[in-house]
Amino acid sequence: MDAQRYTAALSELRTVRDEIKKTRAALTKLEAERDRQITQLVGYEKAKAERIAPAAGLSLAHVVTLAPALAPDRLTTAETTPLHPEPDAPATADGTEIPPHPAAQTGAVAPAMAAAAPAQPAASLSAAPVEDRASAQPAAPDAPRTLPSIPEGPEGDFWFAHTPNLASSHPNFTQQARSTVFLDTETGVLVHRDTTIRLDLHAVTAAAILEAVFHVIPDGVERIYITAGDPWHARAEAHPFLRDAVAAWLNAPIPGWRTDTGRGKDRMAGHFVHARNPVGRYQRENTEQHVEIRSVGEWFDAQGADPTIVRDAFVLLWKQLRAHWPDAVLMGSPSQTGRDLWTRTIPTKGQFADGYPVLSEELRGLLHATAGQGRTELITPPDVLEQLPGLVEYDRTFAYAKHTWKSGVGLPERVTARRFAAWSEKEQTKALFGCGHWHVRVTVPDTWNHVGILPAPAPGERAWHYPRTPKTTFTTWAGGPEIHTALANPIQPWKIEILDGLLWADGKPLDDWSRKLKEAWSSLAAQADLHGDADQRTAAHLASRAVRALLLYGIGSFAQRPRMVTGTTPRTAERDVPPDAEIIGFDNDTITWQRPTGFTRDPNAHPEWAASIWSGARAALLSQRMREDNTHVGALHAPPGTVVAFRTDAVYLTQHHNWPYHGQPGDYLHKGQLNGPVPAPTTEDELLALRDRGRAALQSARTTGQA
Repeated sequence: MDAQRYTAALSELRTVRDEIKKTRAALTKLEAERDRQITQLVGYEKAKAERIAPAAGLSLAHVVTLAPALAPDRLTTAETTPLHPEPDAPATADGTEIPPHPAAQTGAVAPAMAAAAPAQPAASLSAAPVEDRASAQPAAPDAPRTLPSIPEGPEGDFWFAHTPNLASSHPNFTQQARSTVFLDTETGVLVHRDTTIRLDLHAVTAAAILEAVFHVIPDGVERIYITAGDPWHARAEAHPFLRDAVAAWLNAPIPGWRTDTGRGKDRMAGHFVHARNPVGRYQRENTEQHVEIRSVGEWFDAQGADPTIVRDAFVLLWKQLRAHWPDAVLMGSPSQTGRDLWTRTIPTKGQFADGYPVLSEELRGLLHATAGQGRTELITPPDVLEQLPGLVEYDRTFAYAKHTWKSGVGLPERVTARRFAAWSEKEQTKALFGCGHWHVRVTVPDTWNHVGILPAPAPGERAWHYPRTPKTTFTTWAGGPEIHTALANPIQPWKIEILDGLLWADGKPLDDWSRKLKEAWSSLAAQADLHGDADQRTAAHLASRAVRALLLYGIGSFAQRPRMVTGTTPRTAERDVPPDAEIIGFDNDTITWQRPTGFTRDPNAHPEWAASIWSGARAALLSQRMREDNTHVGALHAPPGTVVAFRTDAVYLTQHHNWPYHGQPGDYLHKGQLNGPVPAPTTEDELLALRDRGRAALQSARTTGQA
């Protein structure tokens, strides 16, 4: 680009900037007019938020926020009267605690533990007397959300039960395999078994795909995996959000087909709207012919691989699983397949021959609200330098497989503050090393200068942050591994006060399942390194990533989040939109909405296992012992001010560390490196761009022998 083109491009950029300003101003004006009209509707005595919400394209809660007088009685009660008020003082937006009510709950201080590095002065661990429990003061408008707690007395005792007649048990049937094809919608290449066909796709709509596939394979296809092309994004520019584009693509009418409503015991009916990996489920009218259109991205990133290689990856995956499960069948998604394989490891003899009972809905709801998943955090200037001396990525290999060797089984016992305080130090330490989920009040040490350790509730639905400012006090829930890290980290122990807790008996419900998956992963990873054929190496690599997905999403499926149902309603019948639904998209003809339906009676719902594994993985990002090498690794073993970000299994540092790597689950893999100066990322997109550059740079350096 020469100077003249550069100047012209700048002029065009300014024009785009001005258009954006005009559009944004117009949008703001329209939104203000919409809000004004909503508030005017309050003047009509029979006005109802349930009617106004779909007309405005807003959720019921949003309408009620604009016009509180429209709140239904049930909503007003739910919002103004918390079921179980938080017993501790609320925190302000910056994480410091508002002075508590004089009768606020106190905690039982936890015992000191051996540090992971040269020991520091010990902090105490304590518990809170029940008689001091008090309701929380109203939180500031921008304060973090309040986490639920277990109610006192008979109401709380009622929570500690299993759901009647609901338990995970060994299946007495084999899953039905489904005829599958693999389609690249960019090239039109379709692979069916050992046959490769090139389709003439005149469009990338669901209708065109079904027409083309069934034209060349008239019968028998039940699952179509899209390997490349993302056809559901074809008209993304016509919609404000990707989800809207996906919903429109899935719900577009298809002559001769309708949305599948399920068959037999298969409850997976209706479309699944997801921005990247949606699922379209269709049934030919007046027949029993069912077909799914899915993204192979649910299993792995195909990285541009030919559909034939993707097919080979699934074949390798199936063969490896069959070596451990003679009745293994690949289902539509890794979460379905992973959980099905787990059920086939449930013992048929011994203590759990009748299965693993499912906790009460109250305890599952508590775990859903208080147990976060992977740690995602970006640390920006001034907490790191504006210009970083480098950016180094370390990614924990097959991380969750490291934390499945022990999980809680049976009904948990409640450990109140009073009970914890009455225990000996040995009993307290044993409990904190066990399978527990703890309600704690945490105080950051006065001289702390490193990253935060424990998650705390932040503003926003299910958002978490990690307070690190010295003397900050906050109340949260955390698993045993993170509590142990706070008490025995290599820098300085934190003060932990036990307010309440759930403690399970130690068990190994996931150990056999995880061991088999790790063996399959190891075998495929070896083939990816050693096979003489490049295409087969690629297929084996993709298959090994699929095994990772089986475990990762299998664990996630145990969490059993409250189910969201997505539906559509014609614009002409907008009053039929469910009153508790949130409008997520609409066009001239259709309103697309979603609404929560609570917990289903899922016999494999075990959020206690997912919570324990997630806690262990978050703790290992901070400090993990490498027994073979007699050393410790993790963010807390890097100098203060050198940690830039956490992303689930990965940590980003400004310096390289010679951490040992043996290719085993949980080991830190040196995955990317950019030499400085590097501008400190301030957004996730900037971090991901630097990550990709760092991976490419490290790969190039290794190829040329410079790494």
